[in-house]
Amino acid sequence: MAKQKQEMLFGIRATMEAIKSGKEIEKVLIRKGLTGRLFQELFDFIREEEVEYQFVPVEKINSLNQKNNQGVVALIAPVAYQEIDEVIPQIMAEGKIPLILILDQITDVRNFGAIARSAECAGVNVIIIPFKNSAKITPDSIKTSAGALYKIPVCRVQNLKTIARNLKKEGIRIIASTEKAEKFYTEADFTLATAIIMGSEDTGIDESLLRLADEQVKVPILGSIESLNVSVAASLMVYEAVRQRGL
Repeated sequence: MAKQKQEMLFGIRATMEAIKSGKEIEKVLIRKGLTGRLFQELFDFIREEEVEYQFVPVEKINSLNQKNNQGVVALIAPVAYQEIDEVIPQIMAEGKIPLILILDQITDVRNFGAIARSAECAGVNVIIIPFKNSAKITPDSIKTSAGALYKIPVCRVQNLKTIARNLKKEGIRIIASTEKAEKFYTEADFTLATAIIMGSEDTGIDESLLRLADEQVKVPILGSIESLNVSVAASLMVYEAVRQRGL
């Protein structure tokens, strides 16, 4: 798949208006040492809206656009995120048995893209990620996903624990993939409405989120390496659901 071209906006006013209009901003690049009343207004607004930002050398800014950049470049997310409050009711209305992936603290864009690719192929209905400490939809993650991120809904939420509780109220079982589990993933019942939580390879699933799971399962590890790549583990989990559902 060809590499996606990054869409960008240049300038302080343009960036502020884009955020106000609800445009998905991947990250705002700010020239180091930038000052002034207008910049401070933008910076306060970025932090208030929890938009990711990074201070970079002037050479980086100018390499993107040497004219009228005002020291600010906004990188636009190539795919819009969807609202979880709209996606879940739609899944239910279509009479589907929900199969949902929740990704906790998975920050590598290549892992994120690979997970999305497997998820789309396996018929996962939606991927849920947190606003903070998570990989985002970027040209690199889209490329790794082989375009799957154009097809599968991705929802960003403020609090994964709140979402897990809400899903449970909707009758969706929460299954957490963790090496701490005693049961193998093949022993879980994926024929029911299910949300699978996958955690980062180094820290796993946050303990408070893990406690909300209805069931904890693990992938058997027979070799000396302690864990699988998270994208591989996620593939095994979602395709076990495919196998059990006879799809």
